[in-house]
Amino acid sequence: MPHDHADRTGNYDRSFALGVALNGIYIAVEAGCGIYSGSLALVADAGHNLSDVVSLLLAWGASVLARKAATEKRTYGFRKATVIASLASAILLLITLGGIAREALGRFSHPQPVAGEMVIVVAAIGVVINTLTALLFVRGKQHDLNIKGAFLHMAADAAVSLGVVVAGVVIMVKGWLWVDPGVSLVVVAVILVGTWGLLRDSINHVLDVVPDRVDIVAVRNYLMGLERVCRIHDLHVWPLSTTEIALTVHLVVNGDSLDNEFLRDVQQQLHDHYGIEHSTIQVEAATGQSDCMLDSHKCV
Repeated sequence: MPHDHADRTGNYDRSFALGVALNGIYIAVEAGCGIYSGSLALVADAGHNLSDVVSLLLAWGASVLARKAATEKRTYGFRKATVIASLASAILLLITLGGIAREALGRFSHPQPVAGEMVIVVAAIGVVINTLTALLFVRGKQHDLNIKGAFLHMAADAAVSLGVVVAGVVIMVKGWLWVDPGVSLVVVAVILVGTWGLLRDSINHVLDVVPDRVDIVAVRNYLMGLERVCRIHDLHVWPLSTTEIALTVHLVVNGDSLDNEFLRDVQQQLHDHYGIEHSTIQVEAATGQSDCMLDSHKCV
């Protein structure tokens, strides 16, 4: 049965490398401009962007670890590293959003003007850099929480930088200092929606909850409908990583044995129709009383 996890995650190595390089250069430029112009805002934003580069490196490292071969000690390899990375990305995003919201609320009572045209220009460059980086991961964000975390970090940075540009222009033209914190809070609210979903899905993956894209009732009905299968038990479906799903089940069948072709056909159907890449199926003969230790209501 095909296992294409390595192929799918491997496609993002170049995206991660390009994203880290682009943002690393931008951080150096932003920090330099901040020091030159005396703008604390630019220096602080450079520090914030550095945390996003760390997040990109974290996601990249997790995707590389996920492709490492299994060992005697780690029989599933390091696939769960992608889940841990997505959870860490969600937490880092929430911390960042909390810091931005706190700063914005403080500026309502102590408004501060945007520090000149240089800040606006540098922020505009940031919009371009962060948007381009986010686009590198837009293709995989629907199917991989680790990639979604990287995408949200860069999209958040692009939105914050755009908010700085808009607020700066409005303040220069109208003199409305409240626009700066107001735009910041709007950006925080929009990003929070996506981040909350990432956090929820990451926690579900850590807890081995059935992935949303798998209809376990349909899977159960399919298995129960197989020829010679009279009942099933010990059915479990969980995420091996942010891209792979595993299943274990015991099939109780009428007859002495089933050939390997039957098992392969079931695995192929689970893969093709339900997105389950790794299925382990135990076949048991139907007798007057089950001898399987896991065929009990007390079992998970």
